[in-house]
Amino acid sequence: MNIVQPIRDYEKLEELKRRLKQKNDRDYILVMIGLYTALRISDILRIRVEDVKKDYITMREKKTSKFRRIYLNADLKKALKDYIQDKEPHEYLIRSREGTNKPITRVRAYGVLKDIAEEVGLESIGTHSLRKTFGYWAYKDTKDVAALQKLFNHSYPEETLRYIGIEQDGVDLLLKNAYRNAR
Repeated sequence: MNIVQPIRDYEKLEELKRRLKQKNDRDYILVMIGLYTALRISDILRIRVEDVKKDYITMREKKTSKFRRIYLNADLKKALKDYIQDKEPHEYLIRSREGTNKPITRVRAYGVLKDIAEEVGLESIGTHSLRKTFGYWAYKDTKDVAALQKLFNHSYPEETLRYIGIEQDGVDLLLKNAYRNAR
């Protein structure tokens, strides 16, 4: 199993979003939902148009069966507004072009992310990278590991820091600066 990383480079993250917005609205919305809600891909793909017409998405998580209420912030609501205006309420938000009202597959979602990540020069990116990226930047902004721990349903703060790549950042910095002050 490959270990995927959060997107730590803000400029590359913004470039990724810009390129997707120009290329494909559906794929852009897929990424925006992942980045702004921290939902797993299995839950993102189950969202229907009617679910995003309010300030919150309410759902039972597929993996944990826990009930969640997810706030839709202003940036995400703005992106969704234009995207859903000509769609039926029962339609899947991230709809496949194949079949009648089916969401894209997890494999297709991975392909979308893999392709755009390569375009902007990112490595170790997968569907979980969106969730981890949310956590990474939320931690950088707030340092609220307790809230992130609860959001990700982790047992320990260390687990959360490892999951969102903060622990790795510390190891990388240690290795980068090794022996720098030894002389």
